[in-house]
Amino acid sequence: MTNDECLDNGPALPPAEPEVAEQSKKKKKKKKKKKNEVDEGGDVNVGDGDAAGEITDRLAKQEIQEPEEKPEQDGEQASEGGAKKKKKKKKKGGVKEQTVPPTIPIAELFPSGDFPEGEIMQYPKLADDRMAKDRFTDEEKRALDRSQTYLYNEVRQAAEAHRQTRKYMRSIIKPGMLMIDICETLENTARKLIQENGLEAGLAFPTGCSLNHCAAHYTPNAGDTTVLQYDDVCKIDFGTHINGHLVDCAFTMTFNPKYDKLLEAVKDATNTGIREAGIDVRLCDIGERIQEVMESYEVELDGKTYQVKSIRNLNGHSVSQYRIHAGKTVPIVKGGEKIKMEEGEFYAIETFGSTGKGVVHDDMEVSHYMKNFEVGHVPLRLTKSKQLLNTINQNFGTLAFCRRWLDRLGQTKYLMALKNLMDVGIIDPYPPLCDIKGCYTAQWEHTLVLRPTCKEVITRGDDY
Repeated sequence: MTNDECLDNGPALPPAEPEVAEQSKKKKKKKKKKKNEVDEGGDVNVGDGDAAGEITDRLAKQEIQEPEEKPEQDGEQASEGGAKKKKKKKKKGGVKEQTVPPTIPIAELFPSGDFPEGEIMQYPKLADDRMAKDRFTDEEKRALDRSQTYLYNEVRQAAEAHRQTRKYMRSIIKPGMLMIDICETLENTARKLIQENGLEAGLAFPTGCSLNHCAAHYTPNAGDTTVLQYDDVCKIDFGTHINGHLVDCAFTMTFNPKYDKLLEAVKDATNTGIREAGIDVRLCDIGERIQEVMESYEVELDGKTYQVKSIRNLNGHSVSQYRIHAGKTVPIVKGGEKIKMEEGEFYAIETFGSTGKGVVHDDMEVSHYMKNFEVGHVPLRLTKSKQLLNTINQNFGTLAFCRRWLDRLGQTKYLMALKNLMDVGIIDPYPPLCDIKGCYTAQWEHTLVLRPTCKEVITRGDDY
């Protein structure tokens, strides 16, 4: 290169110095920037390899630290984001929080229409050692099971209303309460949760709150001033339904621990009946196992020992749409019918234990009534009887009801008309069932369905 060429190229050098200076300034500014700040385009331009490596390392660290640091740097945004995540979880599961006392209908708690399943159990081993649980792998049975999803969802909705109602009632029932107040509080709560709507949804039968030697079918009529006492053994038995697909479930409440063994015996017997139930199982075999377990218990009360006895003339039963007793009985003693349980059937498995004779009889004032499921048209002469029957048909159909419910509907002076309906066989009375006075009785009950693939205890909950 000549001297002239060097002189010609000389003027080009000075403009380059400001660019270098600007780049060095930019580097210094970038070093001062916080870790989470980048150029608008997201790219970083550097002038030498060392600086580029240094910034790359910092960016790599930033990506690792960002999830932990972001909540600390932006607390408000993090809390809002957390709230959004929680809302999403609730929305995804379709579950809201229930109030205390319960007031939100079950249908609103589960807007997806998928209600909680009960306890899923395998079927017991049959006499020929063939395992019914093989149904789990049968594609035909699974398809048949799926075809009944709508039915299962209806009874599951009824069962969830039952679970939430009884959970609340078990927390508030205390000695000193009027029995009529207990029943009306329970029924009003259940009505809200099930969204009572005529024959489409509501209570399946009146609340039984039988005390001590009375085992079943007692609910207070208007004016009853019976008060729950500390030494009482109280059986709470109620049911709910959706479109007539009902659940029947009961428990026993005591406040004196001396009755604990009695309750344990009956609960164990009920769980035995549930465990033994299954497709092609004979009803008599279930009764024999229940009695064996029940009568293996003894209870000491006030210095005297009693063997717990199965009440032989009370039993479990099959249930069907709008029919609480659908024809088959599940005995709780040896020697019942040899009829078999069948696929698709619903059963209320209930057991009663007593420190008395183990036999009940009709006693006290009648409060439960139910229209005869088999009755056809019967001509009536009394206008009041026709009007009362019309009210019963519209509000209860073939489900059980009580006098308090007629009062609630505004019916007055109906006792003669009700007697007339009983006399002609349209309505059947169900008086309280009692063992000998001075003894104590307990009851536990669950509803289950014999699905094609498994056995589901629909009313099972965390409590029992």
